[in-house]
Amino acid sequence: MPPYTATSLKAELNARGWRLTPQREKILHVFQNLPRGNHLSAEELYSLLEQREEGISLSTIYRSVKLMSRMGILRELELAEGHKHYELNQPYPHHHHHLVCIQCNKTIEFKNDSILKQSLKQCEKEGFQLIDCQLTVMTICPEALRMGWPSTLPSNWSCTRAISEGKTLKSLVAEDEDKE
Repeated sequence: MPPYTATSLKAELNARGWRLTPQREKILHVFQNLPRGNHLSAEELYSLLEQREEGISLSTIYRSVKLMSRMGILRELELAEGHKHYELNQPYPHHHHHLVCIQCNKTIEFKNDSILKQSLKQCEKEGFQLIDCQLTVMTICPEALRMGWPSTLPSNWSCTRAISEGKTLKSLVAEDEDKE
């Protein structure tokens, strides 16, 4: 699957009877410029666009990310936070999976070609067409284990690695503005 541009998204939307609205184009732009390894929920995307004064409603964002996920442009991810996250769907060899700590929500991406190969083999056998292949492994990070998970950790605890490596929404906005 080739990376999406506004032109290719417009062509695909038109072929399916939809339009490339300015809102959809802005949402695509955010995901195209999101640093690799970052994922956004619809609410985080809304906050990011609101800080940039884009004027896109949360309901429009929900509809757009759902549509772009069904089209294969975005990957819809079920991480440990109880709501969906999204990232740009990257073609092979950028295909990856996720390790997620259920205590601190730290997410680590990893590659494993055998998962994709097995999925392709199974799809071929059953006559299916593969749209996405993702494995999310729910884990407990080493720091939480060292701290005595689950009995001695407060529910709002986060490991120091998640805090030090985590990018805040504000830092993502600043990075995106620096690129423009």
